[in-house]
Amino acid sequence: MTDQPTMAAIMARFLAPYQERCPLAAQQARACHSICCCRTEALGGQSWGCNRCGYHEIRFHSFRNHHCPQCQQQASQQWLEDRQQDLLSVPYFHLVFTLPHSLNDWVQCHPAMLYDLLFKSVWTTLKTFGEDPKRLDGELGMTAVLHTWSQNLTRHVHLHCLVPGGALSKQGDAWHPAKSNYLFPVRALSRYFRGEMVRRLRQAYSKGLLPKVGDARALSAKLDELMVTDWVVYSKAYYQNSKTVLTYLARYTHRIAISQGRLVEMDEQSVRFAWKDYRDRDKRKVMELSGIEFIRRFLLHVLPAGFMWTRHLGFMANCHRRKKLTRIRDCLQQQRTEIASQEASDSVPTKPPAPMMIEPSPPQRCPRCGQGHLQFYEEVSPQKARTMTAA
Repeated sequence: MTDQPTMAAIMARFLAPYQERCPLAAQQARACHSICCCRTEALGGQSWGCNRCGYHEIRFHSFRNHHCPQCQQQASQQWLEDRQQDLLSVPYFHLVFTLPHSLNDWVQCHPAMLYDLLFKSVWTTLKTFGEDPKRLDGELGMTAVLHTWSQNLTRHVHLHCLVPGGALSKQGDAWHPAKSNYLFPVRALSRYFRGEMVRRLRQAYSKGLLPKVGDARALSAKLDELMVTDWVVYSKAYYQNSKTVLTYLARYTHRIAISQGRLVEMDEQSVRFAWKDYRDRDKRKVMELSGIEFIRRFLLHVLPAGFMWTRHLGFMANCHRRKKLTRIRDCLQQQRTEIASQEASDSVPTKPPAPMMIEPSPPQRCPRCGQGHLQFYEEVSPQKARTMTAA
């Protein structure tokens, strides 16, 4: 076994043997090319040097590809900072909606369609519950991030949703707070979500949008079976620290299934990586796969070209988020003022959470002398790189 490998090194060793067995789709080829070229001379870079001892290094550019484990850290941090500024001074709920594994073969055939139907089914479910006059009687907001993987890199399609605990009234002049510690009954959510997703799948098939899933009889039998299966929905409230789940989501808004830090070792035949076994009390373990199998599992999670895996809906939608968040904050402040007046309380109203500020990085010290600082000198031109071929 070698020292800790990089994803680029794994691709360089095992991608060609994998392609002999299974040609790459166009989007997979682009992702693999990005990973192999990321932070190499193929993209060029910047020359930096110490202002005291003459130490010199070249920092190669990143491809900034969502599928690369070593890309997009800055973009992820920026996303987190932006979303921190959107936080309201209310409880937040983290909900996870999971597709049954029996639909994985359909996901393989029509990933963009199944992922899109998942987003639409989840939002329709939450929107319907939020608008119910017996529940919140208003408009919900949601930030949703698609995950397609489990810790061992098998396909596990689920949608993480961050939902503020309440709804903006239909007239836009009042905030209706959530009154339970699970937002909506999980069992009811699960059944509605199941029915909505199955309905949309039937509709998509009738329109000819799922041509690879089999004939009508097989489809109907499978969907009938799904309707008598319990679907998994998870819900947890965050009353004090909604930043926790926001930070968790930020790690995956611009990255794919496995981080560079989880890669352990690689040899001529296999790859070892760390994973957490949720079925065994969250124990940290190390899994060994053949290099070809590792590549196969990794490529399961390359998203279709142009697919939006992070979406903001309801009053969190980009088109009116600023306006509606301002209105909600005004409603919350008015409610606090009324409560304080009624109780004749001297307590200070709760303030909205302060946005997370990213402090500017101090000048980086020289790794050789430890006294000087690294300074930028010049741009380094890119060199030609080998490209991947698609099927």
